[in-house]
Amino acid sequence: MHSVSVTINGSELVLETGRMAKQANGSVFATYGGGAVLATACCGSDPVEGLDYVPLQVEYNEKYYAAGKIPGGFLKREGRPKDREILVCRLIDRPMRPLFNKKFGRDIQVVPTVVGTDNINVPDVIAMNAASAAVTVSDIPFDGPIGAVRVGYVANELVINPTYEQLENSQLDIVVAGTQDGITMVEGGAQQVSEDLLIDAIEKARPTIIELCRAQVELRLAAGKSKLPIPEADDSFGPAGDIRAFAYPKLEEACFVKGKMERGAAIKAVKSEAKAQFAEAIAEEDGKKFSGLFEDMEQEIVRKSILEKKVRTDGRGPEDIRSITNEVSVLERTHGSALFTRGETQALAVVTLGNQRDAQIIDNIEEDGTESFLLHYNFPPFSVGETGRMGTGRREIGHGHLAHRALEAVIPPQSEFPYTLRVVSEILESNGSSSMATVCGGTLSLMDAGVPIPKPVAGIAMGLVTEGENYVVLSDILGEEDHLGDMDFKVAGTDEGITAFQMDIKIKNISPDVMKIALDQARRGRLHILDKMDEAITSPREELSPYAPRIISFSVDREEIGTLIGKGGATIKSVSEKHDVKINIEDDGSVTVYGSDAEAGEGAKASLLKLLEEPEVGQTYDAVVKKIVDFGAFVEYLPGKEGLVHISKMAAHRVEKVTDILQLNQEVPVRILEIDKMGRVNLGLIYDDKGGDRPRGDRGGRQHGERRDDRPRQADNAPDSESNSSE
Repeated sequence: MHSVSVTINGSELVLETGRMAKQANGSVFATYGGGAVLATACCGSDPVEGLDYVPLQVEYNEKYYAAGKIPGGFLKREGRPKDREILVCRLIDRPMRPLFNKKFGRDIQVVPTVVGTDNINVPDVIAMNAASAAVTVSDIPFDGPIGAVRVGYVANELVINPTYEQLENSQLDIVVAGTQDGITMVEGGAQQVSEDLLIDAIEKARPTIIELCRAQVELRLAAGKSKLPIPEADDSFGPAGDIRAFAYPKLEEACFVKGKMERGAAIKAVKSEAKAQFAEAIAEEDGKKFSGLFEDMEQEIVRKSILEKKVRTDGRGPEDIRSITNEVSVLERTHGSALFTRGETQALAVVTLGNQRDAQIIDNIEEDGTESFLLHYNFPPFSVGETGRMGTGRREIGHGHLAHRALEAVIPPQSEFPYTLRVVSEILESNGSSSMATVCGGTLSLMDAGVPIPKPVAGIAMGLVTEGENYVVLSDILGEEDHLGDMDFKVAGTDEGITAFQMDIKIKNISPDVMKIALDQARRGRLHILDKMDEAITSPREELSPYAPRIISFSVDREEIGTLIGKGGATIKSVSEKHDVKINIEDDGSVTVYGSDAEAGEGAKASLLKLLEEPEVGQTYDAVVKKIVDFGAFVEYLPGKEGLVHISKMAAHRVEKVTDILQLNQEVPVRILEIDKMGRVNLGLIYDDKGGDRPRGDRGGRQHGERRDDRPRQADNAPDSESNSSE
């Protein structure tokens, strides 16, 4: 058994190998504070022929026993990966994948498992370092290791690996990963921080990352295995020179045809022409080499044009933003909607307002609770003109999470806007950065729904093309620029600062100077997009959609909660049914009424507050007849509170039978006439004074439970009997 350690923020990260999971190609047991992660790395026994990608699987998983918990729900075992686990899989995958050699050709599986947590230290960065260390000590070829840390900004100070408690008060939460040579990945969210602070945070992470990489190298030297050989592929392709001479000038034209689909068709046509021209020289097994040659030529042509001419495939310059159009209220019956189009990327964003019971239940190893702001991103195959399976994959979860982070910074707290918010982004077209289109469309739809966000948020994707010391930073990149370039750098924020950030690079590192230029260029692009969004809607609508629910919130003393709920919940259920609303009462006395319109909500609120009043002579109520006897009727004038209406107090004339006036479950207006010494309440009907025998407001015996809107109104000056009605 061998181990190494690094001290970070007062706690020691220990990486140990040789004690657990020894049949894996590589395994490392990592501890940090009270957190523990076991990471394993395995590879297939034989290479897979013809792979042009790294067949890497990262399967991060969290065991409930790590926190001394049993999974909730019907099945008491861990099931399919939760969104959080998938997001951490992506965090681990993205900085590691470029460091594997495609020529190795074997399936690679990295499995970091959280087996202990102290609910103080976040386990994801422990898992990132453990995963890298497991591959580093294994026999799998790896151009690593990588180190990873989280950076927060607490009390005006940058903190490495802040605790959960520190993160609650942090203006910044980013994960930074890199090799000994430089930073390769950054992802996180912020509370409208400046570009300078973000650069400082990344620089703050650098020394610790270098130390983490050094420790892993030390562990490899002490206990690592010899690396497996990388098969030597036969890259020779006899007719390559002739094909290149024939196709290159044609590709130079095809690569700059305007329009994604048109450009793709033009490139495909050149490829087909070359294949037909050299059919006899291209062997059947050379198909992938032929395709690879065309991809190499395309990459060379595009990158050369950007570096030397500053001209991109769609004719734009490096800082130019594609044309933007915005529409709001595009869907009539939804609570808020927007259509954001930037070039050939289009997002339809829709907002739905719900109550607290619509919130997402959170059940993981660290916490139980609810999430009242949801964002779901959908990327159907038709958005890129293809067929394929519909569903939610790691891409959808990752892109949605980035957009969620970007908008979360401006979502009002529940105390100000007590709705559950769900934003759904349907990507209708895609050619570059649909996640940032989701941010822009999501912002517009939130404002269209009347959500009082303090500032709009926009997002932009940046790219980079480098050759030696020469480089060009690109604004608003296309899909092909992401694929053929060296960086995918997404920045979202308001006009005041950054709210979300994600950077992946395909080269060994990126210098702080280049990052500063990219961030400054991104800020200018973001402000341009915000100006365009302002043309569609300048601020949140003052009124909610007529189809949106209404939520009314107020507070009562905690001692009064039982009165509102009633025995077995009967009281709150009665008020809910009467006004056709939903009511939620928290332990702290906060009450939320959710109704289809404002009138329903206000009526329910009035009924609840009346429950807390002490009945007084002269007060009026809408009562429900619960029991009829010879001498009168017992009515429920408040949920759980009943009184007697004597037969003599039902009309201005003599009433022979109670049933001539009242029926069971009939709703009638009453006034308290007397409260006797024993606390019994005697009431009288508020009836018409025109000689009729109906209670005032009654039109044929409306039954309790009929729609509230059908109830006739009652005049404030309706007469009533003044005589005593006690039996």
